[in-house]
Amino acid sequence: MEAYIRQMLQARVPRELSVPSRRLAAVLLPLYHHGGDYGIILTQRSDTVYHHRGQIAFPGGGHEPHDLSLQHTALRESAEEIGLQPADVCVLGQLDDLLTTGSNYLVRPFVGTMPYPYPFVLDTRETASIIEVPLTWLRQHNPPVEVQRQHAGRVVQSFFFDYDGHVIWGATAKIVKQFLDLLGP
Repeated sequence: MEAYIRQMLQARVPRELSVPSRRLAAVLLPLYHHGGDYGIILTQRSDTVYHHRGQIAFPGGGHEPHDLSLQHTALRESAEEIGLQPADVCVLGQLDDLLTTGSNYLVRPFVGTMPYPYPFVLDTRETASIIEVPLTWLRQHNPPVEVQRQHAGRVVQSFFFDYDGHVIWGATAKIVKQFLDLLGP
């Protein structure tokens, strides 16, 4: 499956946006193989972070001047937040850029595989917990629930998955949905 995902991601040109008013950020969709299935790693953000308190998210964050690229940002932030070392990640490709609704970020998502089980080390200032979500479950629940909501005077399309009491929504749900749509049935 890894070869299929790599081929699928490399066969397409991801949509890259340029919006100077937005702060650049990158996230990693960590993919692992366990018990005959694949899964993704998500985090629950702590209640002490400035943006997205308590939300379910991919490891990642804002681009820093010393980052060599947005891929470097995603890997650096994954190491900082959950202890996933860059040398343990095989980046397979990237998904389309997206804009966050409330926090003014332009986010570039990367997909990478990692060993499992992994000795995560959480930075509890940013990350409250790790959530492992089986790919089979996500595929069975795609498309996710879709809702329309108001934000800053306009209607915004929003998706959410409800996995084991964890509501995956916003940019994270859009990234998951895009990944699942690319994988196909």
